[in-house]
Amino acid sequence: MIKQLIIGFCTEGTTDNRFLESIIQRTFEDVAFDCTGQIDILPIQLLDKETSPFVELVQSYATKANDLGVMVLCIHTDADAATDINCFTNKINPAFDNVASLESDNICKKLVAIVPVQMTESWMLAEKELLKRELGTSKTDAELNINRNPESITNPKQVIEDAIRVVVSEVTKRRRNQLKIGQLYLPIGQKIELSSLKTLHSYNKFRDSVKQVFIDLGYLQP
Repeated sequence: MIKQLIIGFCTEGTTDNRFLESIIQRTFEDVAFDCTGQIDILPIQLLDKETSPFVELVQSYATKANDLGVMVLCIHTDADAATDINCFTNKINPAFDNVASLESDNICKKLVAIVPVQMTESWMLAEKELLKRELGTSKTDAELNINRNPESITNPKQVIEDAIRVVVSEVTKRRRNQLKIGQLYLPIGQKIELSSLKTLHSYNKFRDSVKQVFIDLGYLQP
């Protein structure tokens, strides 16, 4: 019998939605290959963005996820720091513990955190050749100032925007007006290799949480 898995996700912003959707889907599919039996990973469901204190926000998302039949809910928030320690200590852990403590069965309790170090854009820098292909440039990493560990960059979004400015300085005005960072999230999210993301600590932490979900469901051996 084929097992099905329904996944939901919520993010901090629309650009995060475009970038992360394919990555989440492909990560669950990739981990499912190691599971016993066939597992059908259904197209993931995006929950509408809400605004409230984080603990209450996650509880609301988890409640709505349950109403939609979601079995696993992925919660994204940027670390906004050089490590994810404060984010997990002050946001993720209290919010997840709160959901786990609720006695109601009408809430999704299988939660997975997605916490990019610094911000989501650090993951976009995990495959620099892909970024350069999307920018249509043959410049070196050094010329674009992207020749660093993505998770060591304080403001990766600014670094990408600066790289775009370097590229557009040598292209036609028409092409210059077409190059915007907002246009990169979807194609990079869809094309980036999971093997490239595995070079990042924060992605591997997310992937390990996905594995744990499969273990908890009895789909994967510990």
